[in-house]
Amino acid sequence: MSKVVLITGGSSGIGKSIGEYLTQKGMTVFGTSRNPQNYSGSKFSIIALDVTKNDSILSCIQTVLDAEGRIDVVINNAGVGITGPIEEIPDEEIKRNFETNFFGPINVIKAVLPHMRQQNSGLIINITSIAGYMGLPYRGIYTACKGALELITETFRLEIKDFNIQMTNIAPGDFATNIAAGRFHAPVKEDSPYKEKYRSVLKAIDEDVNKGNNPIAIAKMVYKVIETRRPKIHYKVGAFMQKFSIVLKRILPDKVFEKMLINHYKL
Repeated sequence: MSKVVLITGGSSGIGKSIGEYLTQKGMTVFGTSRNPQNYSGSKFSIIALDVTKNDSILSCIQTVLDAEGRIDVVINNAGVGITGPIEEIPDEEIKRNFETNFFGPINVIKAVLPHMRQQNSGLIINITSIAGYMGLPYRGIYTACKGALELITETFRLEIKDFNIQMTNIAPGDFATNIAAGRFHAPVKEDSPYKEKYRSVLKAIDEDVNKGNNPIAIAKMVYKVIETRRPKIHYKVGAFMQKFSIVLKRILPDKVFEKMLINHYKL
């Protein structure tokens, strides 16, 4: 019996790559989009979902259950980027980012857990970010969302351990996707005290994404995790130095690591 997989944000980028790869492996995949009618040529089913609206979440999950009778795997992938000096990012944009990147996954998890508990099985994979392991300049809101999701996963694992439901994080580094196009950029203000450094860091961020690896590497990691009986708590996928930066943060004194970031970003 093929596994039934629900991928939030499965219409493009990382989610699309995951969906296509799992479909090739014989799984029954449902991706999501706020506008599924725009993806009629997809290699797997695309259904409606806005992770910021609880009614939409419940409807999406019910659609999959009506079609297949169960949900074996949920991949919380829907997310949006955000950049800017924290002082200058509008409050509504900060809240909107947390609604999508943090509260959205939590509410998807809360909605699917009763069904997984009833079927006595399930796997939830949260797509976070290597950036979520450290505070990065002009990406503070994004790193905070992803870091919070990493920690929430640890808590969920402790609370659901008796229900035969697994949960894990996969933290990607920079991959070649269209995330930059959908990211909220706080404008570079001519009278801003952050103008020059923010402009420089923003340019470097976009270049890193454009030069990133093929997201198929993430798809292969997702498949590996699905096929693992007892997944680990945390997985990282990305360039060696991106993954190694997490190790450095753990072993170096705080101010030494901070100095490394200052040098790297030319702050």
